[in-house]
Formats: sequence, C-alpha cells, structure tokens
Amino acid sequence: MSLEIHALDVHDEATFAAWHDVYLRAERHDLGVAATPWQREEVRAMMHDTASHATHLGWVGRDGGEVAAAGWARLPLLDNRELAEVQVHVAPEHRRRGHGTALLRAVEADLLARGRRIVTVLAGWPHDLGPTGEGAPGPSFARARGYDLALGEVQRELRLPVADEVLDRLAAEAASAHAAYTLRSWAGPVPDDLVEGWARLTATLVTEAPMGELELEQESASVEAVREREAVLVRQGRTKLNTVALDVSGEVVAYTDLATTVHEPDRAYQWGTLVHPGHRGHRLGVAVKVANLRLLQRERPDVVRMTTYNAEVNAHMIAVNEALGFRPVARLGDFQKRLDR
Repeated sequence: MSLEIHALDVHDEATFAAWHDVYLRAERHDLGVAATPWQREEVRAMMHDTASHATHLGWVGRDGGEVAAAGWARLPLLDNRELAEVQVHVAPEHRRRGHGTALLRAVEADLLARGRRIVTVLAGWPHDLGPTGEGAPGPSFARARGYDLALGEVQRELRLPVADEVLDRLAAEAASAHAAYTLRSWAGPVPDDLVEGWARLTATLVTEAPMGELELEQESASVEAVREREAVLVRQGRTKLNTVALDVSGEVVAYTDLATTVHEPDRAYQWGTLVHPGHRGHRLGVAVKVANLRLLQRERPDVVRMTTYNAEVNAHMIAVNEALGFRPVARLGDFQKRLDR
C-alpha cells in the first residue's frame, strides 16, 4: 500500500500523539536503552514555537489510515538559509515497505521548494558496529538515498555523582593555567550582563568545534535568539545549568551548558562546551566543565546519569570527558546531501 503523506498539524492532538509515538518507538527500536528521544511535550513546545532564528516543520505518513512514518525538520532563519536538519522515522512494524524512502522524497521536495538545498539527517547505531555504522539500518538507509557521512559522533554516558576527590583533583590540576580568569556558574537564563558575550561565543560553536565535512556557516550572534531559546526551554520543562570563564575585561571566553528535564528527572544532557581560540591552552574547558558538574550535583542530587555527544575527531574534549568518567554507549552520524546536484 502506498504512503499517504501530509503536513503535520500540531494542533491535531490525536495525530500529533501518533506521530510522536512512531518517532519514539523507532528511536528505541534502533538504540534500546541508549536512545535519547525528545519527549512529547518537549517536541510540542518546539513545534509550536514561532521564533526569529528557526522554524520547525513536520510530516505525517499514513498507511491504511494508520500513522506509519514521521518526519520533521528544523530550518534556520538568521543564517544557514540553504540548510535543513531532518529526521525521518518509520514504525518498526511498517519497515521495508518503502515508506521511509517515500517520506524522505516528499520532505526533500518540500524543502527544495522552500530554497533549502543542503539537508542533514541524523542516524544512530550501536557503538560496537564501529564509526561508519556499516550494516546498521539508519546509515544504510541514508547512504542508499545519496547521503554521505559528514560527521561521526560518539554518545557517552556518565554515572553520577562523580566523587568530590575526582573533581577536586581535576580542578586543582587546571587551576594554575587559568589564574587570570574568573569562573561564574548559574542555573536558568543567562544573566543580562553576560548575554551579549554569551551570544557571540555560542554562535561560533558550529564552526569552531570539529564539524567534519558538514557544510555550515557560523550562526548569527543574536541576543533575541538566546532569549527565545530560553523561553522554549521553560515550556519544554527543561532547566539549563551553565558555567562561563571570563577574562580580565569580563568578556565571556569559555562556556559549557547542560540541561535537565522534568520528563526524565534522573537524567541530564551535556550540551555545548567551547573555549575562544584566543584563550585556549589555559585548561578552561576542564575548568568550566568541572564547575558546572559541581553545580549540577549540588542543585540536583537526584540526577544519576548524564549523556553527551562528541565528534570522533575531537580528541581534546573526549579526553576531558573520559577524565570525568564518561563511557561510550552508542554512535551518531550526521549525513548530508545537496539537493541541487
């Protein structure tokens, strides 16, 4: 039976629930306990968002009236205006019927009509299948449809709490290298006196962190976008914990952030960590991560594990995370394709 494809109406509760259920089951089918799916209310808040920096689209694929496939995309609006970040999922019981191919073609056609010529899709697979994911369903599907692996990442988990003596040792080992810098930690929105520097530094993450062969432009340094993202986090039930390093002038020169969520109260997600190129070599990456982990363990002692992702080639950050106790559990591939070739 052919797949009937239409745009997702996020206000149609029954369809939205079925759409998210397909996504959720597909993620768990492929990765088991290592899966890190967005919870329904987190996705709802994101899909409802009308922000200046990005918009989100969804597609529903029905087989005989039943929701069998789910697609969604993020389209940047301030930068990377030819890019779309896409995910396509098919319910396990509906696979191998061509539904994934049909949905992806429809999504690509829609995106190309919107001027999006570069598409990135994500695929996860078990860690022991190796860095290219040969033979895994997600990578095989992407490659068969013209997508190339542009960046390989490793998903790692950290069991909490990390012993105080480990954190004390790492902090002490780094302290002498950054005596001229000040660390500042907080939970929630970025303080007003730091937000402009935060926006400038975090906007460079996609070009300063290892991104393999991904075609990406630096993001726009927008304070408005920072505040918009913070508002979405509140609606998602997430709380962000943050640490920055400030130079002698008070400029933000390093940062790290992580998030907790009411939907997974025992889990935290490590997000970005970056040191400005002009301030590297001072062990600031270690310093901000240790300080932020202390903040998490003080504020949320009920959180017992943390998940993060690192590019395979990011040897420095991997070494920092391994020193903290992170261990690999799965892999993630960023596959990219130009639609105009």
